[in-house]
Amino acid sequence: MSAFRFLTEDEVCRVFEAFKAENPNPQTELLAPNEYTLLVAVVLSAQTTDKSVNKATRELFEKVTTPEQMLELGEEKLIQYIRSIGLYRAKASHVMALSKMLVEEFDSKLPSTREELMRLPGVGRKTANVVLNVVFGQPTMPVDTHILRIAPKIGLSDGTTPEQVERDLVAKIPACYMEHAHHWLILQGRYVCTARKPACMCEGGKCCIESICAKNGLA
Repeated sequence: MSAFRFLTEDEVCRVFEAFKAENPNPQTELLAPNEYTLLVAVVLSAQTTDKSVNKATRELFEKVTTPEQMLELGEEKLIQYIRSIGLYRAKASHVMALSKMLVEEFDSKLPSTREELMRLPGVGRKTANVVLNVVFGQPTMPVDTHILRIAPKIGLSDGTTPEQVERDLVAKIPACYMEHAHHWLILQGRYVCTARKPACMCEGGKCCIESICAKNGLA
């Protein structure tokens, strides 16, 4: 097996310049009308796809856009909207509990620190990082399964856990790219550097960073 290769500082910048040139303003693929519903959508997206969450929440978010409205809806009615997604009962319980805490402790507004966000039921570090980045514009790095898989392949991290990969990416990615970095990486893993077969391994496949990527782990 060949030795792991990290990208150089110059190569890291070239990777993100390539992402930027191809997609200057990437957005989350979760559909949510406001900050609260985004938090709900991210909690619901654990271990399932954004597409399935969007399908389940389309009608829900037409009626519910505040924590007060969610509490009025009630857990059993919420389940009727989201039962098509995995772990729906546990997620419904988390959504009701976090909505109650937002009303009682945060004046129905999303807190803006990781520590406070992670006090909310169902909100782990990745979810908190998504909210901090998307809602508050903070330079955080939410590491999902796509990023955990492709960051070593590209040569951005040799970590094997979300925490290790997050630490490496925050240290190595220049601040000027951090606002959009996790979106670029997620989209790369979701549509280009797929688990089944990366674009660079497919005839006619297109990858904007193919000439820079370390291709760790690829034959």
